[in-house]
Amino acid sequence: MSAQPTRQEPLPQPTPTTGPATVSVFASPTSWIESDALTQCHQVAALDGMIHVAAMPDLHPGKGAPIGAAMSSTVLYPLLVGSDIGCGIAVFPIRLKRAVPEKLAARFPDLDRALCPEQDADDPAWAVVEGDIPAGHVEGLGTVGRGNHFVELARIETVFEPDHASRLGLTTGDLVLIVHSGSRGLGEQILRAHTAVHGAGPAPDPAAYLAMHDDAVRWGSLNRRLMAARVAHALGAEPTAPIVDQCHNLVEVRDGVYLHRKGAAPGDGRDVLIAGTRGTHSYLVAAHAGPDANHSVAHGAGRKMSRADALRRGRAKHTVEELRRTPVGSLVVCGDRQLLFEEAPTAYKRIEQVIADLVDHDLAAPVATTVPLVTYKTPDLGPAPRRDRRDHRPRRGRP
Repeated sequence: MSAQPTRQEPLPQPTPTTGPATVSVFASPTSWIESDALTQCHQVAALDGMIHVAAMPDLHPGKGAPIGAAMSSTVLYPLLVGSDIGCGIAVFPIRLKRAVPEKLAARFPDLDRALCPEQDADDPAWAVVEGDIPAGHVEGLGTVGRGNHFVELARIETVFEPDHASRLGLTTGDLVLIVHSGSRGLGEQILRAHTAVHGAGPAPDPAAYLAMHDDAVRWGSLNRRLMAARVAHALGAEPTAPIVDQCHNLVEVRDGVYLHRKGAAPGDGRDVLIAGTRGTHSYLVAAHAGPDANHSVAHGAGRKMSRADALRRGRAKHTVEELRRTPVGSLVVCGDRQLLFEEAPTAYKRIEQVIADLVDHDLAAPVATTVPLVTYKTPDLGPAPRRDRRDHRPRRGRP
């Protein structure tokens, strides 16, 4: 389960630095790490107040800051968290009588259509909402977003640590829903409001930023629960509480400094689902990263191709139908053909290498693997005219 942000300790005081912060890369020499991503790490290390940059084995370039990094500083930099504040991965047990991918794929709900508190007041998914909706932000509730976000029905395959898995209520053959999404438009609004005035600079009022940030983190967690409930009901199952829910885009105050994570999951004794691709296994791990790694672990396989490269190369090698059936036999629900190519398994690093690097650096221990049955990206609405589909969808924030 996730720990909600708490602000009991005093906020760090900015401290001038005399030189660049230290940079550590937790990857083997044979792992794929782009030079542009390393350059971004060193650019971040040169910022005022930076202390240490820990790069995970899924490191790749991002917009303004590397993805797959945990960065400590005495100064709070909103850009080092990014626009999708609160993005994370949650795992929900689910019980189904039969798990036939072809039948279940057709039953997934339209997770591009937001839940409206008034029009959808009788939707049973609302039962998972306790208390008020963070920030009162109702736009996009119950939607997955674009990019690498997904909802996946998966099966527990290999269990490496039976006792640990048992404590989570898992055993080989069990089914789980994996939900990867964030705060949708809310996080983007927060970052835009900052950059419009301060650009890539620090937050002038850290407490004010953190108050909005914490709302976005809570919103993202709530949204993952809502989507899991929507899918469970659609598949004829009862919703369950998450056994894992870790955010990998956030900033926390730890040991008297700001610890920014962008595409890096908390690794301080927590269970983390590290996502592979829609055509490979994912890994549930017990994380135990220390201060050298800024108490963090990887959050996924990490891109090795830009979206443009993946689109160009994918169209030359694959058909759309080939990409809708994966090498492990699972199905992909995705009505956006371009996204199918951009998110092809070949666009990502080998998840096995990422996990091996974490193990070799003593940051995490594998507990179990999951294998996908159905991966949902966008609704497949058939041959309806594109204009009609667009007109009836809610406006989306950037994932």
